[in-house]
Amino acid sequence: MDETEWLAERFERHRPRLREVAYRMLGSPAEADDAVQDAWLRLSRSDVDRIDDLGAWLTTVVARECLHMLRSRRRRREDPGLPEPVAVPDAGLGPEQEALLADSVGLAMLVVLDRLSPAERLAFVLHDMFELPFEEIAGILGRTPAATRQLASRARRRVNGAEAPDPDLARQRQVVDAFLAAARAGDFDALVRILDPDVVLRTDFGPDGVPAVIRGAAAVARQTGGGRGGRLHPVLVDGAVGAVVSRDGQPFALLVFTVVEDRIVAIDGIGDPDRVRSVTSAPGAGSDR
Repeated sequence: MDETEWLAERFERHRPRLREVAYRMLGSPAEADDAVQDAWLRLSRSDVDRIDDLGAWLTTVVARECLHMLRSRRRRREDPGLPEPVAVPDAGLGPEQEALLADSVGLAMLVVLDRLSPAERLAFVLHDMFELPFEEIAGILGRTPAATRQLASRARRRVNGAEAPDPDLARQRQVVDAFLAAARAGDFDALVRILDPDVVLRTDFGPDGVPAVIRGAAAVARQTGGGRGGRLHPVLVDGAVGAVVSRDGQPFALLVFTVVEDRIVAIDGIGDPDRVRSVTSAPGAGSDR
């Protein structure tokens, strides 16, 4: 094995964790892969003999690249819309697989993280999710450990202020199935009963569309009821229950539901067909609902 192969093998051992860090920082699988690839390029040009802890070094490189990307977004005043979730068909998963999905960072969490400043997001993600000490995070941010601790504390308060979704996938499915049946039937009263009074419907139509936000059970029920048609394929999206909507065999929308105490508190919809195809493989034959 030559030196390049040896180095690549060591890097691959760290890739899953690096990608997880980048995904939670950026909310985009594609951008996370770019950040990890940048870390590999930097490593391949570095003097490895001078790196004492390869895992820590790579994490620092990925974190700095993510911070740069987040700050670039803010300078361009980009509205990132909804984060790019990872969706898998909701069929035939065993208990261990379901447990892993339920423990993953959900779309609702990514939405909250997107509202943090880049520095707050980095401090919170690295410390609270990956247990890095504030001294190391301070070096990445160019701030004192005390200031970094304050950033993480502010972020934590905002994250904790968001309602935590029900971790029980079976209960999530029951609530979402009831919602979909009521929507198909156009049963306004049933929809209102399933929706939280302060439910939020967010729809992202892609770069050429304007994101829409609708609040309140009655308004969301009017928007989602009426049986507009389409074939629904159950999926799990970052540990939450969702559905891919297809027409003529082609996926065109993705719905993700946040369920808290047997009510739907948020519905996130991606209405850009190209983006839907990029975040989920085409599902198998599903049942009409």
